[in-house]
Amino acid sequence: MIVGVDEAGRGPLAGPVVAAAVVLCDGGIEGLDDSKKLSPKRRAVLEEQIKATCRWAVGLCDVEEIDQINILQATMLAMTRAVDALGIEPSNVLVDGNRLPKWRYPAKFVIGGDAIHPCISAASIIAKEHRDRLMVAADAQYPGYSWASNKGYGSAAHMAALRELGPTPLHRKSFAPVAQLILV
Repeated sequence: MIVGVDEAGRGPLAGPVVAAAVVLCDGGIEGLDDSKKLSPKRRAVLEEQIKATCRWAVGLCDVEEIDQINILQATMLAMTRAVDALGIEPSNVLVDGNRLPKWRYPAKFVIGGDAIHPCISAASIIAKEHRDRLMVAADAQYPGYSWASNKGYGSAAHMAALRELGPTPLHRKSFAPVAQLILV
């Protein structure tokens, strides 16, 4: 029972960090790759296939948690929540990146693992699609920041809106561009 884990949303100025954990189905899924290398249309198709045939779960940390414990610790916590939510005892967990959460599971990190291990690729897709949907919904709630297109990253449009409109409750106040505006 090998679990792949990846996250989405460590770098944005707004929104949660989302992690996904996936146990691939027998036979696998064709076309899995790092979510950043796939078109939105292809990711959506693969997400449906993963959700229909594999065991998967999502864990997240919201903005308040990110600001309290820092983005690295929030990412590790989101990963732990995702694996715990699977409701199984994995034989091994493969985590994309260069660090592991402090957990009870046998695990190893794999730098660039989302392009190497299909189970991590699947987790990458689930995490990205889940977070992207959250940011599209947030864009409707807080118009003007262009989150439907920039997903909370510090694009020129987002930065201009942040200066003009100020931070929202979904902005990470511990991130420098937001913190500097709060101090002004």
